[in-house]
Amino acid sequence: MNTNKLGKIIIYQFALWAILLPISAFSQTIRKYSNDFLNIGVGARAMGMSNAVVASTGDVHAGYWNPAGLTQLQGLENVPKFQAGLMHSAYFAGMANYDYGSVAVPIEGGVIGFSLIRFGVDDIQNTINLVDPNTGAFDYSRISKFSTADYAGLISFAKKMPVEGLSLGANVKIIHRIIGDFAQAWGFGIDAGAQYERKNLKLGAVLRDATSTFNAWSYSIDNNTRDVFIATGNEVPENNMEVTLPRLIIGGGYKFFFLKDQISAMPELDAEFTFDGRRSTVIQGDPVSIDPRVGLELSYRELIFLRGGIGNIQQMKAEVGNYNETSFQPNFGVGLQLKDLFGLGTLSIDYALTDIGDQTLLYSNVFSLRLDLNN
Repeated sequence: MNTNKLGKIIIYQFALWAILLPISAFSQTIRKYSNDFLNIGVGARAMGMSNAVVASTGDVHAGYWNPAGLTQLQGLENVPKFQAGLMHSAYFAGMANYDYGSVAVPIEGGVIGFSLIRFGVDDIQNTINLVDPNTGAFDYSRISKFSTADYAGLISFAKKMPVEGLSLGANVKIIHRIIGDFAQAWGFGIDAGAQYERKNLKLGAVLRDATSTFNAWSYSIDNNTRDVFIATGNEVPENNMEVTLPRLIIGGGYKFFFLKDQISAMPELDAEFTFDGRRSTVIQGDPVSIDPRVGLELSYRELIFLRGGIGNIQQMKAEVGNYNETSFQPNFGVGLQLKDLFGLGTLSIDYALTDIGDQTLLYSNVFSLRLDLNN
């Protein structure tokens, strides 16, 4: 596809949703943690570095982290015909599954990418109809099961700019969320990113939900379920528009080399700015809060990788007293990159061990694969 035509299509999509969604007939509600499944992250490399990768991301995962980073595929020694990535992780002792797949293809004038994300909890017991309305007795045969799942599809495009070292990129996001047969939502949004590289210095910025992201929720509540909600003091949900405000992430890093360039170290510091009110971050404000994170990647001959990072640093009010407690999330990871595999390309295998909070001691294992197909 001609690059100019592709760029026009993306611009037209941006304009269309920016105009149509805000004037929808749905009532609008700004949600601080709307679409929060899109903030978990993708790829074991990034998770091992506590998601501090906005400046250094440069493979197929850049379609999620910073679409501008996709242009780094064009700078590889053997430019791949395409690059693909897969990831699976389980949370809360396997109760929730998080899966991700993506592909990126260099084309004339840029790089185009496609990503798909699913976060789901399956086999949830529905006890709304547990009580038989005729007898008032518990009837366990009336228990059914349902799933709740969040899906997101990203279409990315990135292009190198005339300014040396500067790349720009953007995403169109399509979101679909379901809660059994009771509710579903469709959402649309835009991400925009930039990267600048000069020698070993890397800088990056991404504006997520640049025009705000809108989820249109619709509910299918039968009369029996409605009666149960009312009898138990629960609010009966109504169709509405959920709005996710923009957030800005900026980062910078520098790559050091040692022992005749056989060993490298890439530290990166990122900061995430949110504009939806005070949050329990290190730097709190209303409406702006800042969440810093730091990551480090060590490499031996671009073959073996060791990673670590600290993120999700929060200030929490103690249960006793008037002082605050600080919690943080440590992450660790390793990676192996097998080049010229069977003469076809490069296979990267990455693993990360993440802690969802230092008070919970609940760790998650994240595995991801990346394939560069050259021939």
